[in-house]
Amino acid sequence: MISNSFASFKNRFIGWSLVIFPILLLIILFYNISVGNLGFMPTFEELENPNSNLATEVYTADSVILGTFFYNENRSKTEFSELSPYLPDALVSTEDERFYKHSGIDFRGLARVVVKTILGGDSSSGGGSTITQQLAKNLFPRENFSNPVQIVNRKLREWVIAIKLEKSYTKQEIIAMYFNQFDFLNLAVGIKSASKVYFNSNPNELKIEEAAMLVGMAKNPSFYNPLRRLDTTTHRRNVVLAQMMRNNKISQAQFDSLKNLPIKLQYQKVDHKLGSATYFREYLRLCMNNNKPDSENYYNQQSFIEDSVEWQTNPLFGWCKKNKKPDGTNYDIYRDGLRIYTTLNSKMQVYAEEAIKEHLMLNLQVAFDNEKAYQKTAPFSKDLTEEQVENILKVGMKRSERYRVLNNSKLSKDSIEQNFNTPAEMTVFSWAGEIDTVMTPMDSIRYYKHFLQSGFMSMDPKTGHVKAYVAGIDYRHFQYDHITQAKRQIGSTFKPFLYTLAMQNGYSPCELVPNTPVTITDPTTGVQWTPESGSRKEWDRKMVSLRFGLRHSLNNITAWLMSKFYPKAVIDIARLMGVTSEIPEVLSIALGVADLTLYEMVGAYSTYANKGVYTKPIFVSRIEDKNGNVLATFKAPNKEAISENTAYLMLGMLEGVYRDGTASWLWSDNHPYKIHAHIAAKTGTTQNQSDGWFMGITPKLVSGVWTGAEDRATHFDGIHLGQGANMALPIWALYMNKIYADSTLNITKEDDFEAPEGLNIDLDCIDIYDENNKDNFIDSQSEFFN
Repeated sequence: MISNSFASFKNRFIGWSLVIFPILLLIILFYNISVGNLGFMPTFEELENPNSNLATEVYTADSVILGTFFYNENRSKTEFSELSPYLPDALVSTEDERFYKHSGIDFRGLARVVVKTILGGDSSSGGGSTITQQLAKNLFPRENFSNPVQIVNRKLREWVIAIKLEKSYTKQEIIAMYFNQFDFLNLAVGIKSASKVYFNSNPNELKIEEAAMLVGMAKNPSFYNPLRRLDTTTHRRNVVLAQMMRNNKISQAQFDSLKNLPIKLQYQKVDHKLGSATYFREYLRLCMNNNKPDSENYYNQQSFIEDSVEWQTNPLFGWCKKNKKPDGTNYDIYRDGLRIYTTLNSKMQVYAEEAIKEHLMLNLQVAFDNEKAYQKTAPFSKDLTEEQVENILKVGMKRSERYRVLNNSKLSKDSIEQNFNTPAEMTVFSWAGEIDTVMTPMDSIRYYKHFLQSGFMSMDPKTGHVKAYVAGIDYRHFQYDHITQAKRQIGSTFKPFLYTLAMQNGYSPCELVPNTPVTITDPTTGVQWTPESGSRKEWDRKMVSLRFGLRHSLNNITAWLMSKFYPKAVIDIARLMGVTSEIPEVLSIALGVADLTLYEMVGAYSTYANKGVYTKPIFVSRIEDKNGNVLATFKAPNKEAISENTAYLMLGMLEGVYRDGTASWLWSDNHPYKIHAHIAAKTGTTQNQSDGWFMGITPKLVSGVWTGAEDRATHFDGIHLGQGANMALPIWALYMNKIYADSTLNITKEDDFEAPEGLNIDLDCIDIYDENNKDNFIDSQSEFFN
């Protein structure tokens, strides 16, 4: 009896042990897995905030993405609500049909893994992994094991991570995370990048067949790469479409139609040097990453001074180094997924790029090449000697990236020169498209110096928001910024500073002065200065108005004004209007010998359109973190530079430049532009026609253009082709005609400059005085102010 009872107990004990012990072992096993004793296990914080590198996105003011900054993963965050509904339908239908029914682990799929992977030894058979498990693999990459025990351990850890993910996130969040995490190759990490790269689209705009192709890549992106295996990728896409039909996400009719469609890619290569606003994006990247200026890192003391002022006064300059994240580290523009909202308008930016290309490609470069076609010193001035040309090319060689690399490799001078004179395969720029060719690097330097360059900047004078920024003709081949980096002589575009000083000190636009040569003795050096007249013979030795002098850019009148004020006062007025570059305190600054940036000039001229208030041009309105939290906002600093009356007087005189002066090509019906609007303008041409400038002011938009060559020795031979009215003005005209034609921009030809309250000005005065109009002149002077 006792033995029977004992036997019965023993049997029950063994039976329960066979049930309980495996359960206890599993509990112990999963506990050790969950705490990381059997391999890596992410913490709760890591699950809540997966450490994924996110590219910084750069947007225009009208919410068009310009590009991204990234380190090695071009990934941008996309919310579930921003996905096309076809994306989750395709993903769930293909990768995990029971996704909405399980909590991270699909035990039906598990059975397949046990049979095929463990018992069958087929480690590549896959299957059974849910979307959540696949996300776990992508978020926390697995080790590569071949041992079956290690494979099981790895799989169990993925189960635990998947369950934790299901507890931390909703199903929709998991799908969004999956699409954000997946690498679609070709620098398309995440669905937002993939949509742009393969279809030039946004995730919410994807068509059914496009969504199916991208989801199909998830099986094996290298194998199903549409750029390399289009037929294979098409077959995989159709498998996804079949799965969508099987799960009632599309109809039989839709499937039959869609499966026959070819894949129509709109491939957009990810390259910082391509796309719109390339120069602007590079300026932004460098500006935000600037370190605090250290004089030991500067060869030029003036550059150190200017950057030090920027560090102190410009919150965008060095923003990443000035601002810290909650964890105390600096923001990383390549990894933190910032969203930078710029002031650029996407349409205006494109219009500016088109205007530069149209004028330089179709007109100016053609004329320049024709002029230089039979000159031995081309593209340089015909007045240079062969020795001077050779010296210019050697300087170009030493400034090149190739020279820097070879020099750092400790090659001898002779070896470097031999390298530069050895033919090599290369891709070079042309206006018709890139050319694959063979030439020596030295020949390529001379080839590139043939091309005329241009810079263009356009801004709202009231807000300071820069609307268009084109700092060169092609960033792939010419990376020097001709807006904020290049400083060039500004020619006659400097003269309005002197005239502004005169108006500020009570002079009238109708003031008559003698159009005769003026000699001034420099009070500091004792050197006498007599500028060339630049006047037509019929105007010589006549009494002409200041307005007339500015309209026709007469040097005699400029010199007469300079004799009244001298350089220091002119420099001070330029400083008030935003010019920060060094200006030599010499009499000849009145004719524009100072080297300034286009950025400074556009900002300064905006003072006239903004009633005498200088507003510093800015490029960014706000910066957000990856979750949309605003980290910084930016507003343009401003200050009263000149009186409102002075600003309006200057607008009146500069409008004369447009209607009947050096910029009259804009107004004239004999030229193609025919812009009849309220415009104030000034042209500028430097010595030997090395630089052509044009500054155009409208009530809502102020824009500036510089055109020239990399070397000042490269220029047109004569003033007709080399003047600012021919080199720079047409770009502004082409741009503005595009602006006026776009009604969405709210900039019209009817916009007018607002006169100061209580000021009654008659600018219709006598410009050239003689005995025949003496009485009229007296009347105009007395009625100038009411």
